[in-house]
Amino acid sequence: MASDDVKAVDDLVVVPLRHWGRWVVGAVILALLGALGWALADAKIDYAAVPGFFTHDIMLRGLANTVVLALAAQAGAIVLGVVIALLRRSANPVARWFAAGYVWLFRGLPVLLQILLWFNLALVFENISIPGLFEEKTNVLVTAFVAALLGLGLNESAYMAEIVRAGLNSVDHGQVEAAKAIGMTPATTLRRVVLPQAMRVIIPPTGNNFINMLKGTSMASVIGFLELIHAANNIASRNLQIMETLLAAAAWYMVVVSVASVGQHFLERYYGKGVAR
Repeated sequence: MASDDVKAVDDLVVVPLRHWGRWVVGAVILALLGALGWALADAKIDYAAVPGFFTHDIMLRGLANTVVLALAAQAGAIVLGVVIALLRRSANPVARWFAAGYVWLFRGLPVLLQILLWFNLALVFENISIPGLFEEKTNVLVTAFVAALLGLGLNESAYMAEIVRAGLNSVDHGQVEAAKAIGMTPATTLRRVVLPQAMRVIIPPTGNNFINMLKGTSMASVIGFLELIHAANNIASRNLQIMETLLAAAAWYMVVVSVASVGQHFLERYYGKGVAR
């Protein structure tokens, strides 16, 4: 009887599970992509002109300005964000309230509004001065680049403060107590114990924010700063090939974002050593 049961089991035919939903979804996606490709092929766009705009002098200047502005704003935001995050964790109530108010203000105002406020600062303060040191016209100091840098950087610093604070809070407090027990100073504890572990939490959102920063520099075009969008508009105003120049700008955005994404990947892998994936 037992041998018959074994033979019956061996004779069973295994029927693979059919995932009809996957086939339907895949077919729908391919159909939509095909329709999009057909529409773009039939569109009134001179694709042959796009490579020329991609390497146009004005476009390359806009690219350089975009990258410089994004790097400067993000670097300043990281430094300010770390300071504000430490103030949020301070035992001093005045420092905590100041940091909370800073985050509330700069995170609450739209970035474009902040850029416009800084760019029009000369309307309310004709001069900027430090008594006994220097005095200068506001519209000389606050150029389009400076206004964009302040607007983007201060807004991002509020987000960075919360990201850094979350990263610091993710480290078990017992490790800080252990570092104190062996005689480490607070600064040494932060540098050698807390930050290396907090970076695993800080890096991913910081990388995402930098990618947003690269794209957010396009808002500086409203105050006349020559970044990619403004460069595309300048070229299009001469030849009226609007879509072609915008596609060239879009291609550059995809290039710089892809490079930033690769950098983020390697940073995450470096600081994620020893962590189960």
